[in-house]
Amino acid sequence: MLFNSLEYLIFFFVILIFSWSSRGVPKIRIFTLLLANYYFYASNNYWLIFIFLFSTQIDYWCAILIEKTISNSKRKIYLTISVILNLLILGFFKYFNFFASSLVELANIIGYTPTWIDLNIVLPIGISFYTFQSLSYSIDVYRGDIKAVKTWVNYSFYNSFFPQLIAGPIIRPKDFLPQVESTPKLSKKDLDIGLTHVFRGLLKKIVLSDLLTEYADLAFNSSSEISSFLIVLGFYAFTFQIYFDFSGYSDIAIGSARLLGYKVPINFNRPYSSTSVTEFWKRWHISLSLWLRDYLYIPLGGNRVKRTYKTYRNLMITMLLGGLWHGASWHFIIWGAFQGIALSIEKLLGIKKNKTRVFFNIKNFLKILLIFHFTVFSWIIFRADSISLILEVFQNLFNNSSVTFLNNKTVIVILLIVFGFSNQLFDEKYNFAQKFLNRSPTFKIFFFAFVFFLCIIFNTEEVKPFIYFQF
Repeated sequence: MLFNSLEYLIFFFVILIFSWSSRGVPKIRIFTLLLANYYFYASNNYWLIFIFLFSTQIDYWCAILIEKTISNSKRKIYLTISVILNLLILGFFKYFNFFASSLVELANIIGYTPTWIDLNIVLPIGISFYTFQSLSYSIDVYRGDIKAVKTWVNYSFYNSFFPQLIAGPIIRPKDFLPQVESTPKLSKKDLDIGLTHVFRGLLKKIVLSDLLTEYADLAFNSSSEISSFLIVLGFYAFTFQIYFDFSGYSDIAIGSARLLGYKVPINFNRPYSSTSVTEFWKRWHISLSLWLRDYLYIPLGGNRVKRTYKTYRNLMITMLLGGLWHGASWHFIIWGAFQGIALSIEKLLGIKKNKTRVFFNIKNFLKILLIFHFTVFSWIIFRADSISLILEVFQNLFNNSSVTFLNNKTVIVILLIVFGFSNQLFDEKYNFAQKFLNRSPTFKIFFFAFVFFLCIIFNTEEVKPFIYFQF
């Protein structure tokens, strides 16, 4: 079930009505929402629900045992069980074929030809997101940051909350579990914020992201048939396609949650206005960046190590695993290494987040341009399906000499890219979202109606999935 489908609109409308009509009976409300969570997940592939239930049950039991047990060695055992079982499930479904086929290729290089059968393992949708979310619960209970949840329904609800289940944001148990156990409220402010996020997300996905898809696909799928100008345009198109697509999903997730009475943290904060790679990762996919920092980078030692080289080692390990988290392919690992090297260089040079956020400051603007184009280049590595495709695209980029004649659609795409970049620069200063929230109810209603009208016009017969569904 996709956020940008009529099916979701009907589903969410029914759940919204029932959830607030049963607000006076908390147990019925939470149980009904839990069923809605599992129905939402099962609608994508019903048998995968059993894998999700197994993971949920393991972490629920392990957390209770961790809290009940006095012996620290036994507590570590229960935590280890939770971590290993979760990673085994994730590793089998997401990485088995990758590592097995890589071993076969290595064996072929040294002259041995083993028999290899591709198991065609189906990747459970959202497994990378809910695995990290579930692990954070077990680890937080072990650290003593939160208490283990005794009610299975409440824990399962946290772990399966449908708005953010498939592609985040990854929510922390200490932030969300208290909301599950309290009576939800829906103020006028919550209604405004919720609807604004939902409609903004739909606008980003259906109108902006999907409009850029054709040009991004051309650059990576048909680079030998188009001009160098269109290949470069495709690079920029993908840069904003992935932003509008993923931040659009996050907006709809945050808005849907808010309308149900729950607060989910933001996942994007104008990432293309960053003045350093370090700052970029504090603004892009914020929930994943914070998760990698708190559950991987800091436990490895972070930057509080006696020997400086270990800081760079920790950065590289974190970003390599962050790249691998995105997918079972060598180009994701290279992309992660590319980010890790950039972060290490910035740390070596002492580059930190720029506190002066004036968009018309020429020094800042040049920094923003530099980091933006670094990001554009890194997205090329991210988007290509293989290393050979990366090489092919760049070869075609420098070899193609055909002339591009601009048509109306190409001009629109160029203007959309310029708008996307300019909006992030100016929004840093003017905060357009807050200004919109301060407008009159009449203005908001007309705007929502206009966005809905645009979505109907630009929507296609085949509903396009979100990019991060594959992760």
